Amino acid sequence: MSFIEKLNSIWEENDSLVCIGLDPDLERFPKSIRDVPDAIFQFNKRIIDATHDLVCAYKPQIAYFSAESAENQLTKTIQYIQSEYPSIPIILDSKRGDIGSTAKKYAVEAFERFKVDAVTINPYMGYDSAEPFLSYQDKGTVLLCRTSNSGASDIQDLVVDGVPLYQKVATLISDKWNYNNNCLLVVGATWPSQMAKVRSLVGDMPFLVPGVGAQGGDIEALVKAGKTTNGTGLIISSSRGVIYASSEDDFDRKAREVVLKLRSQINSHRK
Repeated sequence: MSFIEKLNSIWEENDSLVCIGLDPDLERFPKSIRDVPDAIFQFNKRIIDATHDLVCAYKPQIAYFSAESAENQLTKTIQYIQSEYPSIPIILDSKRGDIGSTAKKYAVEAFERFKVDAVTINPYMGYDSAEPFLSYQDKGTVLLCRTSNSGASDIQDLVVDGVPLYQKVATLISDKWNYNNNCLLVVGATWPSQMAKVRSLVGDMPFLVPGVGAQGGDIEALVKAGKTTNGTGLIISSSRGVIYASSEDDFDRKAREVVLKLRSQINSHRK
């Protein structure tokens, strides 16, 4: 099953557009788990077990693992999801982007070493830096388009031939790079008007939507701007707002409560 097929299936199975970003920061862990062996994996496992029936994807951020020399715990996290909850797609958030020969190695890292379903990349260096990822036909390539950070406008809104750069990126990917129907775009929740424009340009291409929760994205506005005609098309990601919902040992239960509320809020605007 391809990533897109898997995504379509889980949207329906869990009636959810919610993605949980796994950004494990040991300094923010409850004291009860901070010093246990494989603390990062154990933390992730409890979050996953508490929320698996409420999400459409998990998105581990590779920097949080590599900064702690914890790539082995990233592998264990991915393998745990694949073993226990195999219907849930895994998106490796690594935002790779380099010359073709290096990009090939990054694609191997994501799809053969970690065996994830999709990976985020930066399209700034052009097609040759994206092609090694795109060539994995059953995997998803999630390309930055209009991001949620406050400095996004510095480059992404620059006008090129009368059109903002992010719109040119969206059109390029939709028209020329999506020949295997495995492209997605990162479109931030904090910019619903831009999201609506991107949706008009790319049809039903799925969006990975960061910026909900800690970054304050407006749920109603983003859902109305970005949903497809069947009420899907979005992978709405929250990280810190979910996994650090409590600093105590009830963090997994509190995370579930947050995701239940988030899913309900999103679904109320889907139809």
